[in-house]
Amino acid sequence: MRTTNTLRRAGIALLAATTLTTLPLMATATAAVPGEKPTAAPSRAAHGAGPWHGAWAASPQAPSAPFGPNWSEQGFTNHTVRQIVRVTAGGTAARIELSNRYGTTPLRITGATVARTAEGGAVQAGTVRHLTFGQGRSVTVPMGGTVLSDGVPLRLKALESVTVTLHLAGDTGPATFHHAAGATSYRATGDHRSDVSGAAFRETSSSWYYLTGVEVLGGKAPRRDAIVTFGDSITDGVGATQDADNRYPDELAERLAATGAPRAVLNHGISGNQVVNDTTWAGEKGIERFKKDVLTERGVRTVIVLEGINDIGGSGPDFPGGPTPDVSVERLIDGHRELIRQARAKGIKVIGATLTPIKGSFYDTPANEAKRDAFNEWVRTSGAYDSVVDFDRAVADPADPDRMLPAYDSGDHLHPGDAGYRAMAEALDLDEL
Repeated sequence: MRTTNTLRRAGIALLAATTLTTLPLMATATAAVPGEKPTAAPSRAAHGAGPWHGAWAASPQAPSAPFGPNWSEQGFTNHTVRQIVRVTAGGTAARIELSNRYGTTPLRITGATVARTAEGGAVQAGTVRHLTFGQGRSVTVPMGGTVLSDGVPLRLKALESVTVTLHLAGDTGPATFHHAAGATSYRATGDHRSDVSGAAFRETSSSWYYLTGVEVLGGKAPRRDAIVTFGDSITDGVGATQDADNRYPDELAERLAATGAPRAVLNHGISGNQVVNDTTWAGEKGIERFKKDVLTERGVRTVIVLEGINDIGGSGPDFPGGPTPDVSVERLIDGHRELIRQARAKGIKVIGATLTPIKGSFYDTPANEAKRDAFNEWVRTSGAYDSVVDFDRAVADPADPDRMLPAYDSGDHLHPGDAGYRAMAEALDLDEL
């Protein structure tokens, strides 16, 4: 799958340059049991105080190709995959998380590097650093498992981009991935993990593969400060400009950074995901994956839940992969109550979000609109959530409240564009987070 790489957000380039050193942090990577994040021994190096905490995240998905070809179903053989992510919290050291949750065989990572991002598939000269796993450069991730690299000294500021490169020498089989990355990933044949140039990386994809987290150590964040955004494609950022980091969670992270007190914002949206139905291509139902994707994150204070429009619209004939069972408003509410219960059991504050307009979209039917209105009324008035953000009203057309304001619409009348995602982020009360 080939895409055209666009210019990354210009503001990233204005951040002050920071340095990498070569001394590894002594944090032993440990494979997790399925569904749990791994643990690691505390660092013995003086590169910052406090625990490791998330700075970037993506929810893993089973291999599938609902909207066109990608690399997940075939997997990799003698390939190097280069992926770019933007962290939302800073620190003095970093490590990565790799997932084989949906793999059919153990996953052999021959080697991995991290570097500062340059243009396209290139990285900045002099910044390539080899990652280790239990002090070895290769690691095997068991079926269903997850692994953390050892930490590497890497001074990062919030909103900086890093490039993670994985060398996969053997046959991986179908790959655990995140479908709607909204970012360009690069692939080369052979071992190019140390390349500075992007010349060898001639293939591109709009998904992330195996990479599900970047964690940082140090910085000014308190022990529990992270925000998780949980939901479907509107959290995932479908409709935002490719490679521009304009999803609503990105815009929220920028708002927080602009206050001088940046906080980690971890995006656990999956396009097409539903609260109470499993799907063949869009992940396990929300009430199940919430346990694996949200409750295993370190240092989370708050979760924002925006999900349910696919439960409402997924029973229609146009839903990718075929219709899912019809969901009543009552069942959808019960699913949200279960998410609230799970979060509170872990001491996490839960913010509920209203569902955004669908008029003119392929979900637009009188029955679906009635369900959306009823669910939104429950969110606004029930008191079930600790706090509420009214994304519906934030992006609705005042002259036609069931329709998204044209200036906020990506064009499909379901997903916001860049301006719409910015309006959603601005609707959040930072004091409630």
